[in-house]
Amino acid sequence: MENLEQKIAQASTLEALEKVRIEIFGKKGILAAEFAKLKDVPGPEKKAFAEGLNRKKAQLQARFDERLSALKEARLQEQLKAEALDVTMYSGFGEKGALHPVRETMDRIVEYFVSMNFAVESGPMVEDDFHNFEALNLPKHHPARDMQDTFYFKDGTLLRTHTSPVQIRTMMRQKPPIRIIAPGAVFRRDYDLTHTPMFHQVEGLVVEEGDKVSFANLKWILTDFLHYMFGDVEVRFRPSFFPFTEPSAEVDISCIFCGGKGCRVCSHTGWLEVLGSGVVDPNVFKAVGYENVSGYAFGLGVERFAMLLHRIPDLRSLFEGDIRLLEQFR
Repeated sequence: MENLEQKIAQASTLEALEKVRIEIFGKKGILAAEFAKLKDVPGPEKKAFAEGLNRKKAQLQARFDERLSALKEARLQEQLKAEALDVTMYSGFGEKGALHPVRETMDRIVEYFVSMNFAVESGPMVEDDFHNFEALNLPKHHPARDMQDTFYFKDGTLLRTHTSPVQIRTMMRQKPPIRIIAPGAVFRRDYDLTHTPMFHQVEGLVVEEGDKVSFANLKWILTDFLHYMFGDVEVRFRPSFFPFTEPSAEVDISCIFCGGKGCRVCSHTGWLEVLGSGVVDPNVFKAVGYENVSGYAFGLGVERFAMLLHRIPDLRSLFEGDIRLLEQFR
């Protein structure tokens, strides 16, 4: 009994202390054996014997509790030390992040048109043939469908090849006046220096009752928009063909790299093509049930604008996640 407190004090781990606890306080432990002797003690001495054992038990329990608390604290400190972070290994200066150049360019485009009272609309990325082609004056077997290599699903649906279906859905949902842009991701089976299978477009649509909207309105707003995006550049409209607009026009700006003098980027023409536009074809209005209305539409590739604004030579580099490129846009 005399060396029990010493055993408790010498226990160096929680596991060792648990063995001491069983040895002293267990059902077959030392104290249990001592209390079992009580039945053999003469009557007059039982009380004093029992009181002595209880005092000893209380002393041992107090020592045990103290040692248990100390060992638990030591175990906790060991865990904290093992899991501690050496803050001196890390820089105290946080690095500033930035938007991806494609997102930053899209936000800038949307910001302009919202300031011109355009609403922002969105639609599903998985479309049907009617909204993506037929309602846009692209009936089946139309040769212009070959211009857009499409991802089809087995049920006949497809990944939208442009955001023009959003224009169709908006016109079928509401009556004029309509003044919207439709930014979003689109998909085509193409991959090279200037094309990727997934890219982003911003398309715009303005529709009014009667003949209030003309090509002159379209020309003014696109010219102002391109000056907003690229500064003091020249803007020209070239006759072109799009199934969903008539008349149609490609829009060019004077080369921002050579100032219109001619260089490798502009193929020595002095001009860069940036978007397509035109007056909405009557067949499109017929497909959505519109009568006696006029309107214009336009569309641009966001990646194309980002490449020009940031002097990026390869479109694919925008989607490769190379931190060396992205760090330049902080």
